[in-house]
Amino acid sequence: MAAIDMGGAPSGVEYGGKVNMAFVAMIVAVATIGGFMFGYDSGVINGTQDGLESAFDLSALGTGLNVGAILLGCAVGAFVAGRLADVWGRRSVMMIGAALFVVSALGAGAATSSLLFIIARFIGGVGVGAASVLAPVYISEVTPASIRGRLSSLQQIMIITGLTGAFVANWALARHAGSSTDPLWLDLPAWRWMFWMQVIPAVIYLVALFLIPESPRFLVACGREAEAQAVLTRIFGAETAAKMIADIRASLLAIAADHHRPSFADLKDPATGRLRKLVWAGIGLAVFQQLVGINIVFYYGAVLWQSVGFSESDALLINILSGTLSILACLVTVLLIDKLGRKPLLLVGSAGMAVTLGTMAVCFASGSFVDGHLTLSDQTGTVALIAANAYVVFFNVSWGPVMWVMLGEMFPNQIRGSALAVSGFAQWIANFGISVSFPAMAAGLGLPLTYGFYALSAFLSFFFVRAMVTETRGRTLEEMAA
Repeated sequence: MAAIDMGGAPSGVEYGGKVNMAFVAMIVAVATIGGFMFGYDSGVINGTQDGLESAFDLSALGTGLNVGAILLGCAVGAFVAGRLADVWGRRSVMMIGAALFVVSALGAGAATSSLLFIIARFIGGVGVGAASVLAPVYISEVTPASIRGRLSSLQQIMIITGLTGAFVANWALARHAGSSTDPLWLDLPAWRWMFWMQVIPAVIYLVALFLIPESPRFLVACGREAEAQAVLTRIFGAETAAKMIADIRASLLAIAADHHRPSFADLKDPATGRLRKLVWAGIGLAVFQQLVGINIVFYYGAVLWQSVGFSESDALLINILSGTLSILACLVTVLLIDKLGRKPLLLVGSAGMAVTLGTMAVCFASGSFVDGHLTLSDQTGTVALIAANAYVVFFNVSWGPVMWVMLGEMFPNQIRGSALAVSGFAQWIANFGISVSFPAMAAGLGLPLTYGFYALSAFLSFFFVRAMVTETRGRTLEEMAA
């Protein structure tokens, strides 16, 4: 196995010795398939709305509920997975999530009613919620501190890759059939095959999870130190593994003097009985990531661009462009996050999103209505398209990957699972609220005010980061304080 000398790492930041990077790379590669599934299962809905509305005779609110059904499942999955991961282990719960992806894909494609479709998407949402919180924390628990940020950032790249993969598959299937509602194989409409396609990566994810070990920090928390030492020895070597076991044990005892199993009670400050400030910071990061409206682009992008004059085919291609730019932006984050830090990237992202979202709101305000549909001039449409893609870049160079990196690393060992459960639940509830409300807001308030709200949220997030977020760059997980 290839190894990399970590002896030159800054004092107090890394343990030293050699790291088995081939094994680490394999672990990260498998764990981030969960990110791919997170993205694919979330993005597959984009481009299927016409089929859903036709098959189930949906109103604007009905469309929002069918699109947002996955998000309620995500909230449940994130909340339950964070706690179950403290009881059953990170890998075991990720395996359950992978199985749910398969069930959801089959059920959504075969649904004969809106209710059955919502149930199937809810099941998939539980898997997405589990993957969203467990993949980054698992990666953070098995990787060296000096490169933890860039490796955890790969999760966001895989999320966007999954989204883009769904966009490409949807575009190809719709193009082959003629449109998303035209029949494809077995005389079934293309939109159903869009859901069934995700069975392939879901099965790959499930099988690959058998190849990686359980998180050593979970094993120590459960008293299985011999197993934890075996995992850490394979990654860092025997001498470093012994030091890490002692540090992990000490960090657990620092919060829970009686060394009890992690619980939600640990989230409260013993002195005040209130939630710790760090937990509120995690909740705020999770919620603001959604209030800026990023998933409106990913869930409703095709509908949005068609509503301002683009064809279905062009709208689906714009989705692919947005996905490609997102991946490139995340690659920039991988290069910068362990050099500049997490907080500076969040601040830059907040400022950039406020400006670009504001620009989109102004563009939509300048449009005119033709046959009940908002129409933009060629010049204004171009500016709106550029602003939208610039917004996607700002998000994915900052809040997209950095929020998940921080949730995976900012909490001390004893409260990590519980704090992730609460933060992840808040993130997906906010996601649900934003996504389900978009069709009604766009119809009732109009696109200018709707995007104005997202711009305001981005503006406020800048000040939240300045006041509440503490930099975590270069610190080991055992150095994180509650």
